[in-house]
Amino acid sequence: MADGTIKIDGRTVPFEKGDTVIKAAYKAGIDIPHYCWHPGLSAPANCRMCLVDVEPPPGRPKMQLDVLHWDAQTNDYVVGKKTKLIPACQQPCADGMSVLSDSSDEVSQARKTVQELLLLNHPVDCPICDQAGECDLQDYWLEHDRSKKRMMDEPVHKPKAEVFGETIVYDAERCIMCTRCIRVSKEVAKDPVLDMRQRGNRNEIFVAQGRTLDHEYSLMTEHVCPVGALTSNHFRFKARVWFLRSGRSVCQGCATGCNAYLDYDPRDNKPYRYRPRDNESVNGYWMCDSGMLSYPEAYEGRLETALVGGEDSDLADALEQAAEKLRGLESDGARVAIVLSAQHSCEDNLALAHVGKAFFGVKDLYVARRPDGEGDDILMHADKNSNSAGVRLVAEKLGLEPPRPMSALVEALGKDRYDYIVSLGAEVDCDASRLKEKLSKLKGFVALASHEGPLSKAAHIALPAASWAEAAGTYVNAKGHAQLADKVLVPRGAAHPAWQLVLALAKALGFTTDWKKRADLEGVLFPPALEEPSATPAPEAPATVEVQP
Repeated sequence: MADGTIKIDGRTVPFEKGDTVIKAAYKAGIDIPHYCWHPGLSAPANCRMCLVDVEPPPGRPKMQLDVLHWDAQTNDYVVGKKTKLIPACQQPCADGMSVLSDSSDEVSQARKTVQELLLLNHPVDCPICDQAGECDLQDYWLEHDRSKKRMMDEPVHKPKAEVFGETIVYDAERCIMCTRCIRVSKEVAKDPVLDMRQRGNRNEIFVAQGRTLDHEYSLMTEHVCPVGALTSNHFRFKARVWFLRSGRSVCQGCATGCNAYLDYDPRDNKPYRYRPRDNESVNGYWMCDSGMLSYPEAYEGRLETALVGGEDSDLADALEQAAEKLRGLESDGARVAIVLSAQHSCEDNLALAHVGKAFFGVKDLYVARRPDGEGDDILMHADKNSNSAGVRLVAEKLGLEPPRPMSALVEALGKDRYDYIVSLGAEVDCDASRLKEKLSKLKGFVALASHEGPLSKAAHIALPAASWAEAAGTYVNAKGHAQLADKVLVPRGAAHPAWQLVLALAKALGFTTDWKKRADLEGVLFPPALEEPSATPAPEAPATVEVQP
């Protein structure tokens, strides 16, 4: 509920208590140019790019400043007046306030002057820079300046390609001293390892003596950099941004489920980086380094072809042999176990659990997951699985007991509890060698996996599943937020979404399901739809697995 409204260039904009002019404009989708301001950081007001003209209340004159203007007729400076402009990042909103931004000539001149000052020691066009194509300095020069450089002197030279840590390289000549990186380290990471030294055009960012930029949010310093001063070792000179496309995703690194953009090149179907996607109820504006660097999992270590007895097989043949292994087990759930995956979507898990319960009469569920790891009180969760809560929700919706850990499955196999297992996922949090030994004694073991791992390697038949980036799916984070990740990449090799493989397997067994597409599965768990659709939604995957004869 808005606490009031202001006008920006005649447009009515709502605001909440505590909002500044730039924050209210940001929420309304109005761009007030800025460098130092960021919605998740404090506002130092040091770049002066966000200056605006705030109209005084009725009956009160505008505050004026004395300035010198160059008079071409007299060939001399003359005294004049100009309106005192206010940084929008520090001006609190007040109900009824009127602000002039793009419609003010004085504001436009101020922005042009700031741009010229920032470009004194910086080239106007710098195609060699890794930030080219998404550089605020370039964009604002085109929008607010477009004049040739007037300074012909040698620019000030500073350190270049300075290694700040394992992830970040610093180029001081490109730095505009917005101090965002300093504030990220201090305010987000709680590790004030960066600071600024020298004065004027000798300013530069430096790392504290005896330290490196090694906290878990070091890549956020590069993410917030509005120019090319800070670059990531992992993205530096790997791709040009104008060739990349973006898809809405959910980080798979832990149970926080940070919202992210997965940037990929459609020419080679390869992801090149993660970027945080703003969601104040989940991850704010940030991601940890582990999450930011998890994008290679979309293509590394993948299971791209079906395996039968450890040998490559045609998917159609593998499906038929999997059905042959499981045929005749209807309603014999006492000897069959289903293994769900805390790394796969709710739809994948629901499809397998539903067929397991309805067709085999399975009552025992287990869950394959990554081992727990390090967490913090910022974003990193100790549970390194993206959908642990979703797996529990699936079991609850089907009226089954919560899935038990894989260590319990190892114990049950040691007592010859099961003859057949159908599993989802690849990673386990138990002794992999011991598990493989127990699984080898089964009469039938069918695994659906997106990656190579203990389960896919031990299976009699392994079916290649699409990764989280190759199929739309829902993930429930540790706080219970159900989040939809779009299909971004084309599935590799013979991979298909796991729910499609389950549907194809059920069809081969003669079992008919009451769901035919992913939206049907989503509707069982989360009626109505989770959130607004993407601006460019991925096409819905076909309901059945099409296999070439």
